[in-house]
Amino acid sequence: MKAGFGWPRTLASRLSLIFLISLVLAHGMSFGLQFYERYQSAMTMMLGNMQQDLTTTLAMLERLPAEERAAWLPRFEHPNYRYVLGTGQTGTPMDMNKAPISVHTMQAALGRDYPVVFNTIPDSRPHYQAHLTLRDGNPLTIDVRPAITPLSPWLPLLLIGQLVLLVTCTWLAVRTAIRPLTRLSQAVDTLDPNGEGIRLDESGPTEVAYAAVAFNSMQQRIATYVKERMQLLAAISHDLQTPITRMKLRAEFMDDGIEKDKLWSDLNEMQHLVQEGVAYARSMDTSTETAKRVNLDAFLDSLVFDYQDMNQSVQLSGKAQAVIDTRPHALRRVLVNLTDNALKFAGAAEVQVQSQGDQGVSIQVLDRGPGISQAELAEVLKPFYRVESSRNRDTGGTGLGLAIAQQLARALGGSLTLSNRDGGGLCAELKLPRTLA
Repeated sequence: MKAGFGWPRTLASRLSLIFLISLVLAHGMSFGLQFYERYQSAMTMMLGNMQQDLTTTLAMLERLPAEERAAWLPRFEHPNYRYVLGTGQTGTPMDMNKAPISVHTMQAALGRDYPVVFNTIPDSRPHYQAHLTLRDGNPLTIDVRPAITPLSPWLPLLLIGQLVLLVTCTWLAVRTAIRPLTRLSQAVDTLDPNGEGIRLDESGPTEVAYAAVAFNSMQQRIATYVKERMQLLAAISHDLQTPITRMKLRAEFMDDGIEKDKLWSDLNEMQHLVQEGVAYARSMDTSTETAKRVNLDAFLDSLVFDYQDMNQSVQLSGKAQAVIDTRPHALRRVLVNLTDNALKFAGAAEVQVQSQGDQGVSIQVLDRGPGISQAELAEVLKPFYRVESSRNRDTGGTGLGLAIAQQLARALGGSLTLSNRDGGGLCAELKLPRTLA
């Protein structure tokens, strides 16, 4: 399997990654330059002190009697080098092209007065000796063991602290930048065409406030537009009922015959369509109904018993054992539309209910009818869309039943989904929250 680096999908992760990489690189460069500068300063100071110490020590050894020099040598010893009376250890001549910088410092300090020979000593760590002869003819060896430039113990802790600070500041900056976008996406998800959605806080930075004002204005314009359309639909549907009623009265005075029956059938279809149009318009505005606490099991028992009293084959299974906060009339209209649809196409319906914990409850209306093709499952929820292509109202309906059910489901804070059952039939699932927002 080929492994690769995947670019983060969320904006917060991308911003965090960009900020962290850029800040860490910039900080690493700054830390490296600072460390190099400290290294150079420490090295310059150390070599300068070494050069001065060599000159001073040799001058003192030259003035001391030969028999007293051994007693003074421990006083001249340093962590990285010491003085030995004698020829020292046998080693290999040092390649001066690859010699350490301390060798060149010793040559500069002693080469003018003393011929100095450098030998490399085999050892587990860098080790070399400088051999010279004092003015009285006695040999002197400078034994040098160069040490790694010491690193201050607080530097790694400082680096870790700075990286933690970078991560914290990056997180705060990304969180501050992303939070308004998150609130905006949540508001878009809960956008209510009726204007009852979340209104964004219009305070904060200029860009955030401008986006909040624009969203609130857009939501209000959408609500106004939808309300005007629904008012227009409701007004037309309502006003059509009066001429339809007059036409029915006039049809009553007609002589019995085929034409009268056809006219009467057409008027009934028109009246049914007008009533469905009014119902759909009213379903867009459920704010007039007050939310109540409803025992869901008792509510469904009452609904199913009403159907059974009318000799309809409707069965109830499952128990939610839940009391939910909802609008009972709107909920009943949704379930009635779904159940009537199942009875119309299958002759029988089964209502199943189950609790989904804190996520709410699920109510399924099941049938064994012809079902709906997969391509039309989403289309049938649109107003005036009918799977049955004929104009017969008895088989095709008005195309508003499922649209009204979906609209009311959204108004109740839930969702309505349709799916085909294994073995044939349709499943209409209504998911409701326990508390109405």
